[in-house]
Amino acid sequence: MKYYITTPIFYPNSSPHIGTAYTTVAADALARYHRLLGDEVYFLTGTDENAQKIVRTAEANHVDPRTYVDGVVKRFKELWKALDISYDDFIRTTEERHQNVVQQIFTKLYEKGDIYKSEYSGWYCTPCETFWLENKLVEGKCPNVDCGRDVELLKEESYFFRLSKYQDALLKHLADHLEFIQPVSRRNEMLRFIESGLEDLCVSRTTFQWGIKVPFDPKHVVYVWLDALINYISALGYPDGENYKRYWPADVHIMGKDIVRFHAVIWPIILMALDIPLPKVIYGHGWYLTKDGGKISKSRGNVQDSFELIQRYGSDAIRYFLLREMQVGTDGTYSEDNVVERLNSDLANDFGNFVSRSLAMVVKYRNGIVPCPGQDGVQEREVKALSNEVKKAVEKRLEACDPAGALEEIWRFVARCNKYVDETAPWVLAKHEEEQEHLDTVLYTFVECIRVMAILTAPFMPGLPPRICALLGLDEGIIRWEEADQWGILKHGLKVEKGEQLFPRIDISQYTIAEETKAVEQAQTQDQTISKTQDQNQDQKELTEPPALCSEFEPIKEEISIEDFAKLDLRVAKILSAEKVEKTDKLMKLEVEVAGVVRTVVSGIAKHYAPEDLVNQYVVLVANLKPTKLRGIMSQGMILAASQGEVLEVLMVNKDLPGGALVK
Repeated sequence: MKYYITTPIFYPNSSPHIGTAYTTVAADALARYHRLLGDEVYFLTGTDENAQKIVRTAEANHVDPRTYVDGVVKRFKELWKALDISYDDFIRTTEERHQNVVQQIFTKLYEKGDIYKSEYSGWYCTPCETFWLENKLVEGKCPNVDCGRDVELLKEESYFFRLSKYQDALLKHLADHLEFIQPVSRRNEMLRFIESGLEDLCVSRTTFQWGIKVPFDPKHVVYVWLDALINYISALGYPDGENYKRYWPADVHIMGKDIVRFHAVIWPIILMALDIPLPKVIYGHGWYLTKDGGKISKSRGNVQDSFELIQRYGSDAIRYFLLREMQVGTDGTYSEDNVVERLNSDLANDFGNFVSRSLAMVVKYRNGIVPCPGQDGVQEREVKALSNEVKKAVEKRLEACDPAGALEEIWRFVARCNKYVDETAPWVLAKHEEEQEHLDTVLYTFVECIRVMAILTAPFMPGLPPRICALLGLDEGIIRWEEADQWGILKHGLKVEKGEQLFPRIDISQYTIAEETKAVEQAQTQDQTISKTQDQNQDQKELTEPPALCSEFEPIKEEISIEDFAKLDLRVAKILSAEKVEKTDKLMKLEVEVAGVVRTVVSGIAKHYAPEDLVNQYVVLVANLKPTKLRGIMSQGMILAASQGEVLEVLMVNKDLPGGALVK
């Protein structure tokens, strides 16, 4: 059977973040699963490069759009390689193969009468690439819950697509195909949107030139959503390509919930107008949110570097966390503490510990040689029955695009394997001569359990099965899905080894200490700059003989403009409480009040101040510094201090100024 799965094409306006990574890892897990089933899989991902926001981002970076997107696309591909993403094709909307299909389809829809020219006047949000009616704005800003930014009034000649013409046809399709939009919450949301009435869609722009030209009217550029969505068939060689004939319609389009509307409304109507079959499933997953409930996104400035996470914890571990935390129909919560807790609990304790102690006992009691098993007992029959039950449950979950649920099922089996160790107590059996056959059965069952676990986890953590096969002395070809509930596959006499821990326990302090050191060094650099400025001002006032040069001072940094300085938001902050951070002699945890809001700030001043000396003092805070985690504490700002050598003094202000007063 064929299986065609796609991610959305991502905006290359900055490096990919963990939300982008989740979408792609989820699609990859489904693609790998179907390959294990023996299906002929085509997995597509790519980048959406023909957008006004790309132009503006490139201009802000002082490069041309093509040069800019080439660099970002390289980062996407590097991340997908680091995450073991097994895509079959990577489509870029700046490629000729895509542009030709878009122009062909635009012309066809125009000649059919489904595209017409008119004039558009409306409010446009560049980050969302969306026009809004004035009555849809929220306090004059973009109504998108993930945006809320300023919009601009645009009036220009445009081409329009007759979206409204196909409203009833789309509603009928939804009624006839209940599985078309998943999960149910997204389907209900889209039904309400469609039933409220569809308006014709603006599909061209004339105010910028980056993009695909309308072939018969080149002053117009094809508007992003008509352009972008077509990638799913342009990558296959529509209309005559062999891949198009083989793989269309798509089995699953998977994406974040914020772009479901474009895929569940605009895209199927485009296909209806072209008399092309519709995809089978549009699946909209949730967002990854921070602990305080905010979406992780580039625009919010709270993006975690995916490469750093992979370097710290490994590709398989990050894939597991992302897939395990995102439940169907809901949002996931991300923090590095959550990552460490999940990896230590599930991977190190449950999975890794079972593999490690099981193989260690085979090595200890049978010199690493897998013994010939005897007759099964009650426990062995229960373990084998559960493997059959879990395999079916995993298949059902994955058919519903639910990798989190599939992993939950697998960990039911992992838990039962650990329980089996405790029930059978091989260390006790080894002491009794009459229990040696029973011990052989138990040790053989251990190794078979490890084989089954390797198969079940293969779609989710592709780097894990080869490592397990190496421990079992097996070729990777042993990973066959149909054998996940079969027993007696491994031949006795195999030589196994304990090897290194598959997932060593993580001590997050090894990373927070490094972050702490870096932050303190940055703070000291800031302190030295402040100290130099103060000394220079004093010299100018005294107008006496020039001071002797001090070799301890670093050179003054490059000049900045007043606009650069204006980016700093310096505020008076009242210190409400202070305490030293455990296991460090440098860091002080402060609770400060700024304009009626209490923040936590971690500062490298503990060697110079006792906590009681700081309470109720008024200090200067860099209020718009990006939050960072130090020793597991999220620090929201930086306290300014001056230093010279071993001397450090926090900058304090008169108490007559309230907390929140602007420093300028």
